[in-house]
Amino acid sequence: MKKKLILESGEVFHGEGFGAALETAGEVVFNTGMTGYQELISDPSYCGQIVCMTYPLIGNYGINRDDYESIEPAIKGLIVKELCDFPSNFRTQITLDELFKKKNLSGISGIDTRRLTRVLRNHGVVKGKIVNADADEDTTVAELKSTTFPTNQVEMVSTKTPYANPGRGLKVVLVDFGSKLGIIRELSQRNCDITVVSQDVTAEEILLMNPDGVMLSNGPGDPEDNQQALEMIRGILGKVPIFGICLGHQLIGLACGAKTFKLKFGHRGGNHPVLDLEKNKVAITSQNHGYAVDQESLKETDLIETHIALNDRTNEGLKHKIYPCFSVQYHPEASPGPEDANYLFDDFIEMMENFKNK
Repeated sequence: MKKKLILESGEVFHGEGFGAALETAGEVVFNTGMTGYQELISDPSYCGQIVCMTYPLIGNYGINRDDYESIEPAIKGLIVKELCDFPSNFRTQITLDELFKKKNLSGISGIDTRRLTRVLRNHGVVKGKIVNADADEDTTVAELKSTTFPTNQVEMVSTKTPYANPGRGLKVVLVDFGSKLGIIRELSQRNCDITVVSQDVTAEEILLMNPDGVMLSNGPGDPEDNQQALEMIRGILGKVPIFGICLGHQLIGLACGAKTFKLKFGHRGGNHPVLDLEKNKVAITSQNHGYAVDQESLKETDLIETHIALNDRTNEGLKHKIYPCFSVQYHPEASPGPEDANYLFDDFIEMMENFKNK
């Protein structure tokens, strides 16, 4: 099944289609991870995006029941250099191609992913479309340039009704902006009694639950599209400990008066070095975000920068000067990726216990 990837900038890549026989459009980004494609595909933060894997061989250990980060993938498509048709792993249940067929997702293989990555690094992320081989290229480019993608990605991936993940420890409200299951797993391993709530939850509704802490999850899209969440954060700040991850981190920044901006091509992969400015230690982290907190804007806030990315010196962590609140731009739950920053969940537990004792 011949297909091609067409970018709004005019570049065309020819390859072989896999998965569902449909055309799909989205924001084209790249991920530098060598493994973890199953977690990536099921990460809600990729809502509306077509992901190019820079590692050349994808699908070699198949798909299993344990490594999903959500039940239904929100990704629009996948781009790989070489697709493995016969995976070899004791946990394998189906192939990547079979998963894409079952979930009605479209992918393309056999293209020069190094060239595509260079295009994205030079031009920044662009709109693109995986189409049939006979699709008119000029028409597709014109369509992409005139297309405006939805800005309600968080609403699309967030849970519609609250649900519980019971435990016997501290009570945590997890605000689901597109949460990965890895966050729930880490909190559960620390015996937390978790209540997952929708992205449009109010401060009053959270405080009525009388939680020991609030976790603000990762999620897709532009943080400035979530104004209701900013009001919620302002309403609970100082009244309950808060830990924000990825989009949750950006929302804390905005709620406290900082600004955010869109990165040229984002941070996506499991090999991003981050410096802890307080401990003077480096962690290799898992990341997936296209926006960052503007460091200059922090000067007019009560936020302190705690972490920076060593690749481009952008902000990677914050804490509040007065209230029990901290956040990181990367993913301490990994899934996939290194577990160097896993200790941050223990810091959250300690912060909740200290606040509760006071």
